[in-house]
Amino acid sequence: MTSFPYQRIVVIGTTSSGKSTLASRLAEKIGGDFVELDGLYWEPNWVGATPEVFRERAEAATNSQAWAVAGNYHVVRDLIWPKAEAVIWLDYSLPILFWRLLKRTIYRGITQEELWNGNREKFWWHFKIWSEESLFHWLFKSYWRRKREYPILLAQPEYSHLKIYHFTNPSEAENWFSKVPRH
Repeated sequence: MTSFPYQRIVVIGTTSSGKSTLASRLAEKIGGDFVELDGLYWEPNWVGATPEVFRERAEAATNSQAWAVAGNYHVVRDLIWPKAEAVIWLDYSLPILFWRLLKRTIYRGITQEELWNGNREKFWWHFKIWSEESLFHWLFKSYWRRKREYPILLAQPEYSHLKIYHFTNPSEAENWFSKVPRH
């Protein structure tokens, strides 16, 4: 890859696909802002922002010339995707995602890493698979839906301006990333 002309990028995928990690690294390479939609959405005590507040935050965060957004909340897609130039879809297998989620859950449970606005994940939440609080529950609930919905979404005429990068394993994405030149 001799050049990478994109300055406004959206990274999508299911939980634990590495959206935030890749978007953060891309933002650094392109000299842009890293925008984590989860960070714009979650208020203290895991309360979600109202749609109006979330939309205002997303609009403000993507007003610069260069950015990499991690996430794909439908309530702000109409604000972000028309501005974007490229979408990177991290479409990994369920076993890869499950393993990554397990490692991340253990790590965050031990370190009590602060995520957004003082929020920390509770270790045992995630092992209550039947609970809406569990990211494992979310993974199983959303995995197949995303596999069906993303190709349809990406084929919509209003998104025909987007360059689509579709990676089905982490090594493929990492190999691609290593060839993106630094801004």
